[in-house]
Amino acid sequence: RTATEWQSLDPFRGEEYTLHLPPGFHGLSIYVLDKDTIGQDDVISKGWLSHQYLAAEPLGIEGWFSLAPVEPNEEVQGEIHLELWVSKQGPSQILRCHILRAR
Repeated sequence: RTATEWQSLDPFRGEEYTLHLPPGFHGLSIYVLDKDTIGQDDVISKGWLSHQYLAAEPLGIEGWFSLAPVEPNEEVQGEIHLELWVSKQGPSQILRCHILRAR
């Protein structure tokens, strides 16, 4: 989970994550939330990248990825700019994800 940026239309600050992928890993899900001060946060959009797509490029992937609405009747659009690398560390696989920007 990224840090919360209050009262900002540009909340991404180049955060980086390292994830240990479990055996049978199928894909990476990305959710964008609207932080609420009262009640639960609202999931406003999502994205998904398959393991095959992530592992296809040994030097990693960098680009803009489309976000889709969570609710079919919502008019949500946007993209997230990511750098992604999958590497082996012994018998395990590691995913490194750098969140660059969103729009």
